[in-house]
Amino acid sequence: QVQLVESGGGLVQPGGSLRLSCAASGSIFSIYAMGWYRQAPGKQRELVAAITSDGSTNYADSLKGRFTISRDTAKNTVYLQMNSLKPEDTAVYYCTAALSVGVGTHPNDYWGQGTQVTVSS
Repeated sequence: QVQLVESGGGLVQPGGSLRLSCAASGSIFSIYAMGWYRQAPGKQRELVAAITSDGSTNYADSLKGRFTISRDTAKNTVYLQMNSLKPEDTAVYYCTAALSVGVGTHPNDYWGQGTQVTVSS
């Protein structure tokens, strides 16, 4: 069993910051990439940022410069630092990981349960 547990969401005023964390646990052999998606009401889920095992990062173009993804490989944890938050950043943020659970097994995608981020005055 693999679990991804997010934390750090909440209510923040426009211009504020939040830091999301996501810890992967369970029968993990190797993690290839971790990332964050978000889904606002009435909209499709979209990529926020991703980071690979070698530290390469990828961001949604609209979020570059405000959001920063990082990773603690030893803790199987990924972080998302969100600065200068705007009301349009309001969404449920989901953590995802591409990982394998044993030698020779293909990697699969796993998802967390999501954490709500609300940007409002």
